[in-house]
Order: sequence, then C-alpha cells, then structure tokens
Amino acid sequence: MLNILKKVFWNAAERRLRALWRLVLQSIALFFLITVFSLFVAALATLTQFLSGHSADFVTMMQNSLGGHPLFILLNSGIQLLAVLGSMALAAWLLDRRSIAAFGLHFNRDWWLDLGFGLGLGALLMAGIFLFELSRGWLTITATWHTRLPVAFPAALLLQMALFLMVGIYEELLMRGYYLRNLAEGLNFPRLGARGSLLLAAVLSSAVFGVAHLGNPHANAVSTLSIALAGIFLGLGYLLTGELAIPIGLHISWNLFQGNVFGFSVSGLASYTSCFAIAQGGPALWTGGEFGPEAGLVGIIAIVLGSALVALWVRWRYGRIALHSSLALYQPLGE
Repeated sequence: MLNILKKVFWNAAERRLRALWRLVLQSIALFFLITVFSLFVAALATLTQFLSGHSADFVTMMQNSLGGHPLFILLNSGIQLLAVLGSMALAAWLLDRRSIAAFGLHFNRDWWLDLGFGLGLGALLMAGIFLFELSRGWLTITATWHTRLPVAFPAALLLQMALFLMVGIYEELLMRGYYLRNLAEGLNFPRLGARGSLLLAAVLSSAVFGVAHLGNPHANAVSTLSIALAGIFLGLGYLLTGELAIPIGLHISWNLFQGNVFGFSVSGLASYTSCFAIAQGGPALWTGGEFGPEAGLVGIIAIVLGSALVALWVRWRYGRIALHSSLALYQPLGE
C-alpha cells in the first residue's frame, strides 16, 4: 500500500514529485504569496493614511478602486508579477529540481531577437485589425491622445505600458513556462510521446488561460473559446523554440496596441488611455463587440495569420519548423 501511494506522488526515476502535485503546490504557493503581498500593501496604505491624518475609510476606498481603475490594476499586476516570480523560483528549486531559466528564459542573442519579433508581430497584427475595421466603417475615431486619468497623456501611457509589460511577463511565465512544461512532462506517456504530450499540454494550458478570463467584463462562452485559441497562438513560439521570448513579446505588444494605441477593449477591459479613442460599431460576430477583437472573427483571422508568421520566422531563424520536444523531457539542474 505504501509503495502504491509513493508511486502516486513520487517519480522515483526523476527523484521529484509527479507533475500534478508540482502544479498543485506551485498554485498554493502562488495564492499564498499574492495574499501576503496584498495584505502588506493594504497595511502599508492604512499606515500611510493614518500618519497623513486622512479620515477616509480605507476599505471603502479599496472597494471603489475595484471598478477597474488603472492605478489599482497596475498595483495588482505588480503583486501578481512578484508572486509568480516568487512561486516559480521556489517551485523550480524545491519541486522541479531545475533552474528557472529552464522554463524558457535563456537570455542569449537569439532570445532577444525573438523578443523583438514578438513585439513587432503583436503591433502589426493589431494595426491590421484596426485598419480593416476602419475601412469597413465598423469603428469611428472620436478623439486622439485620449486619457481619463488625472495625469498628462505621456504619463498615463507610460503607466499603461508598465501594466501590460508586467501582464505579458507573468502570464507567459505561468501559463506557458510553468503550466505547459510541467503538463507536457507529466503527460509524456509512451503512447503519446514527447510531441503528443506537448500538443495536449498546449491545449490544456490554453483552456486554463481561457477560463481564467471568464470573469472579465462582457465575457461569455465565445470569448472564452477565443482566448483559449489565443493561448495556443501565444504558446506556439514556445513550442517551436523552447523559449518564452516570442510569447512574452507578442503578449505585451498585442495588449498594448490593442488597448492603448488603437482604443479597443482588451479582453473586455476598456482602455483609460489610448492614442485613438474609438466608438465601436459593426457586427459583434466580426468585431467581438464590447469584449474587443479577441472575441470576433477579425481577431481569430489575425491569430491564424500570426501563427503562420511565427512558423515562418522560426523557419527562417532556425532552419526548421518542429516541436521543441525537449520541453516534455525532464532535465535536472545544470542543464
């Protein structure tokens, strides 16, 4: 009986916990760190309020902030970035028995070139969506250099850039770097093989990515499926290179240009600052309606086209298009 239990939890060949339990424990560590950091920030804010002599109730202030104000979202993103980095560092050391670089963070020349490509691709695809909808009369530009924040436009734009920089990093580290890789290793059974387990892991991690956005404003079943498809698109560069450079760059610029350059909603979240303020019209089936382009056919077409461009880039840079099967094969510290 003890031997059976040990096999359920422990991989003797790899001398570490099995993938399921690594994922569970990393998630618990992530939740714990988010809670600790959030309580620390709340305590610091309360202390600052007390020392300044303000009488406003802090809890009420935080409840008012929960409406989606960018300053609150920026603070929350900073907490999540620190929590993801902390939980992944702990998991890499204590659970995975490998370096954190093994999740796709080998910062060499190729990595930075791929990051630049990802940044450019996200901007290009979103510009194509904007110009197509504009040419069809599905959107109207109502203002330029627009912000609803109580600061000048350049400062507001920098705030938004910092926000999407953090979101692009921590979501890719977690969804692709940690979840996808551990799922692929855990699913690497003889019948599936490394390639099959990678593909299944990509689908499962992308499904989690889609469900994670289900609580966003204007989300529905269609938007959830579309976000899951976007997750596969974001993960493609990881599957083909073994590095997170393309996914991180693509995620950052896709969100930034979608919301803060062209004024679309980003996964249901309206932009407070954008180079172009727009009034969205046209058929929701194509535009995604209030959720934004990610839930419309135009966005899906951009995702398909972007996937082809990622494959062409990898073919040009590395001479072949093939799944990076080493992502499904465990290599301990020192790889």
